[in-house]
Amino acid sequence: VLLREGLIRLLTENGHDVVAAVGDGPSLVQAIEDHRPDVSVVDVRMPPSHTDEGLRAAVEARRRVPRSPVLVLSQYVEVSYADDLLADGVGAVGYLLKDRVSAVTDFLDAVNRVASGGTVLDPDVVAQLLVRRRRDDPLRQMTLREQEVLRLMAEGRSNTSIARSLVVSNGAVEKYIGSIFTKLMLPPD
Repeated sequence: VLLREGLIRLLTENGHDVVAAVGDGPSLVQAIEDHRPDVSVVDVRMPPSHTDEGLRAAVEARRRVPRSPVLVLSQYVEVSYADDLLADGVGAVGYLLKDRVSAVTDFLDAVNRVASGGTVLDPDVVAQLLVRRRRDDPLRQMTLREQEVLRLMAEGRSNTSIARSLVVSNGAVEKYIGSIFTKLMLPPD
């Protein structure tokens, strides 16, 4: 309840209209169906068991209202939660650790990126996703720099932002991205 009320205040003080604030999974799904919000901020843990009801409700809401932007907050890195959230592959999702909410500017930026259709993943989640991959996974073939570029891409950053962050040229970022796409067997488009 404290987190929910704090988020309501934070969002409204920064120009966002909060159309619903709910305390359980079924109410979340209903609110998303009824209001079709620009973005929903969801706690992974909701009543009654306080395990993963919020995440399951977010996945169900996206099933019922495709492309519903959802930003999930979690206390801990749970790679399976991130996998479930990303499974539909359509974007407009985010998974942040709750301690990121204390960095107000970063949190509001994440809310806006998810609302705009982007994907925002906490750097710790990205790291765990990379660690979890099996040895024969194409991600294992990437250099550390390529993994850094991929992490920044997963955060929704532009090539220019990635170049600034890594202190390299835009051309270098384009080459890293080309190499990443090749190693992941993705077409350039």
